[in-house]
Formats: sequence, C-alpha cells, structure tokens
Amino acid sequence: MKKNIMIKIIYLSLILIIILCIIYIFEYLLIKKEALEESRLLNNSDKAKYIANDFMKETINSNNILQKIGIAHGEYKQDVIDENKRMSKLDELRKQNSDIIGWLEIEGTSINYPVLQGDNDTYYMNHNYKKQKSKNGSIFLTSEYDWNIPSSNLLIFGHNMNNGTMFQELLKYENESFYKKHPKIRFTTINGDSEYEIISAFKSRVYYKSEKDVFRYYYFVNANNEQEYNDFVKNAKKASLYNIDATAKYGEQLITLSTCSYHVKDGRFAVIARKIEK
Repeated sequence: MKKNIMIKIIYLSLILIIILCIIYIFEYLLIKKEALEESRLLNNSDKAKYIANDFMKETINSNNILQKIGIAHGEYKQDVIDENKRMSKLDELRKQNSDIIGWLEIEGTSINYPVLQGDNDTYYMNHNYKKQKSKNGSIFLTSEYDWNIPSSNLLIFGHNMNNGTMFQELLKYENESFYKKHPKIRFTTINGDSEYEIISAFKSRVYYKSEKDVFRYYYFVNANNEQEYNDFVKNAKKASLYNIDATAKYGEQLITLSTCSYHVKDGRFAVIARKIEK
C-alpha cells in the first residue's frame, strides 16, 4: 500500500516537473521572440528604404563638388545614406510611440534596440516599445535627461536577461579582447547619427547613502562645472577593468550604458564612452 502511494507521488511529481519545464521554455521563447522583433524593426521599414534611395540619387549628383573638396565620393555617399536610412527608420518608429527617442547599436552584438524615455525611470523597466507589459522591459534613457539643455551624459539602462537579449551582452566587456573587437557605440536620434568611443568598462554596485568616497556613476547626467565632469571621467578611468587609452575632455558628450550584474548583491556593470566629433 505504502509502495503504491510512493509511486503515485513520484509519478505526480514528475508530471509537475514536466509541466513547469514546458511553461519555462514557452516563456523563454516568448521573451526571446519579443526581443528579436524589436531588433529586426530597424531593418524592416520599406518607406525608409525609398527615402534612402532618393537621397542616394541626390548625393550622386554632387560627385563633382565632393571631388573638389577632397572627399572620396563612394565613402561619403555610403556614410550619408546609412545615416539617413537609420534616422528615417527611427522617424517611422516614433509614429508608433513618441517615447522612442533613439536607436542604440553596438555592431557585432545583439545590442540593437530602440531607446525609450518615459516620465520616470520605472515604467520602461517592465514595458516594451509598444507600451505593453514585458519582462524584457526596454532600453531606456533616464527621465532626468533634458533635451532642451546640453547634457554631459546620456545615461541609458537595460535589463541583463539570461536569454541573451537586452543588455546581457554588455557584460562581455569584462574581457578586454571583446572591447578591442567592439570599441564603439552608435546612438541615432532624429537629430543626428553619432558614434561614441568607449573609455571605460567596469563592475560596480548600488551604494548605501552612508557610504562615502564611492563612485555613484548612476547619478551623473549633467555636470555643474568642469571639475565635476573631470572627476567623473577620472573615476570612470580608475574603475575600468583594463587600461583604455581613449579618454574624454570637458565639453565632450558622454554615454553610459548600465545593467545589473550578479558578482555582488545589487551589482551593476557599466560601459562609458565619449562622442566622436565628425
């Protein structure tokens, strides 16, 4: 009798484990599909392709002018077309949600997403670019960033998803070899297409208010003065996991990408870069 009961318990336990595994796999695939859909959007706007093609015709007609000023026509044409295409596609996305303020991309990685900005820093932690509830959340710019004034730092957050999406690959910058293969970040807005050169990659954590002389990088958006800006850059360089020759000087715009890390409680991982002026 007892043996039969034990067999039934084991049998029911196995069924329960199988059901839980199926639910987990289903949720994993659903989240993965949602993230990939966002990433593919940048390459699926037919209207933007037509705009880019029209722009190509205009640049071809300017060949003689370009040669006179010493710019290689082919190189210029492709750069301008690519920039125009990205900005046009972003403009199309903004028609779906005006909170989409940019597109972030690190070439050769899965980081290729729209960037949102809400009224606070919690909404897009669990909502996607369509304003639908999502475990992935979104890649989002801090609400403290004011587009009406020059900003020292674009502070951008994203989840570290164990399915490899959102900012999970950011943690690969722990290895210097990965940095050397991916030293730049591209951030596109409707106002322009910019590249940023990485100057620091480091592990951190959320610090208690009582802790003194610590680097709270996650609060830095606007420098009140040159000293404050220089201190931020100095601390970022000091915290870097490896030496990077590139640095930033006062007045250059910075971009900081931040995500969770599990090396310590409330751990964080950040990558900081400076804007490359064209």
